[in-house]
Amino acid sequence: MSTDTRAALKHRSQASRAQSRLAWLLITPTILILGVVIVIPVIQSLYQSLFAPPELNKSTGFFDEAERFVGLENYTRIFSGSGDRFWNAVYNTTLFGVVTVVLETLLGVAMAIIMHRAMRGRGIVRASILVPWAIPTAVSSILWAWIFNQNGVANAILGHHVMWASGDLTAKMAIIITDVWKTAPYIGLLTLAGLQVIPDEVYEAAKIDGATTWQRFTRITLPLVKPALAVAVLFRALDALRMFDLPYILIGPRKASVETISMLVQDEASNLRYGSGAVYALILFLYVFAFALAFTRITHADLGAGPEKRHRRKRSDGRLPASAFLPKRAAFAPAVVERSDS
Repeated sequence: MSTDTRAALKHRSQASRAQSRLAWLLITPTILILGVVIVIPVIQSLYQSLFAPPELNKSTGFFDEAERFVGLENYTRIFSGSGDRFWNAVYNTTLFGVVTVVLETLLGVAMAIIMHRAMRGRGIVRASILVPWAIPTAVSSILWAWIFNQNGVANAILGHHVMWASGDLTAKMAIIITDVWKTAPYIGLLTLAGLQVIPDEVYEAAKIDGATTWQRFTRITLPLVKPALAVAVLFRALDALRMFDLPYILIGPRKASVETISMLVQDEASNLRYGSGAVYALILFLYVFAFALAFTRITHADLGAGPEKRHRRKRSDGRLPASAFLPKRAAFAPAVVERSDS
């Protein structure tokens, strides 16, 4: 190895270390802020989960001022047979998270395709689609509470009276319908942003090569819009797992049919049972964190990756870059029958 080559490698190594130090210097304030707003509350919740409300002192007739240290009793009580309310909340949280996100993804993609089309009145169509998402959740809950009222629009359309808030299944359906109506435009908006960066020449080339509408959608649109769609689904799923205000306002508190883990946290804290409330909060935090980690691993969603890293992704996980999904004549063109010389 020549002297010039060694000098070049040494200079490159020094430049790389300098860039690494600069990167750490720039992200240090963010790490410190995250440590304050995330790590410290988690530690405090862990500490609070080891205590129970003070008991009545029989000798004085008053409650003790200090909380009782109970160790892991709050955890064992929740996960034992007496924790039926907790497992019901886990079921409701998971059900709402899965069903609403799936329906919102399907409707959101359809909305994005409609908003992306060049047509007259496209601005009005986009505005009408995005209005439900712009309405605050509390307002949407009250609006749909009127719709699902005994004498509301929903029962008028069905032709008979349904007690939406009283039944187990109907209450869940009311939550799902309202949440899908409100939040599907959010996924549609993020998907639309992904659609707008796909060059029109790609679709034109596919049409020339004989691609059908379904082939253009499955081989061009979905692969190229997948990064934006993955981010939209992840953010929406994390929000759905933390659902609180919609069932609380639309159906009401302490309703087993729609009670979620977030509602359990609020109910325990409002009744001064901070220990068990901290346990529920920690479980919800771990649940959301585990889902986010699993989602990013399964979908290979590089939420912070730049274009160059995404282009070279095949080296790490074996997936092809976006350019591999561009139309090829062999994939779309119909078979050509050669004419025989007569």
